[in-house]
Amino acid sequence: MILVVIAWLYVTLMMAVAEASAINGSLLGGIITFALYGLLPVSIIVYIFSTPVRKRMRKAREEQAMRQWELEQQKQQERNAVNAANSAVEPDGSGKPPASP
Repeated sequence: MILVVIAWLYVTLMMAVAEASAINGSLLGGIITFALYGLLPVSIIVYIFSTPVRKRMRKAREEQAMRQWELEQQKQQERNAVNAANSAVEPDGSGKPPASP
């Protein structure tokens, strides 16, 4: 795919040089030729053909984020369980905090 893109850009560059160096041609005509025959179509084709790659990368990013989120949730649950085990002290009947010695 990259080879085709490079080859097409080379061909359109040569077309632009021929346009610019012609007797009745102009530099602006060469630039427009390169932009409209080279850069614009190639960018559209590359964008269309890279869609599956972008989808795979987005899916992999989402899966990685989901695994990270699940890991954080698991760690949070473990911390909550430890905190609950540490604070499982039976209060006295009065509801007041214990007196300091």
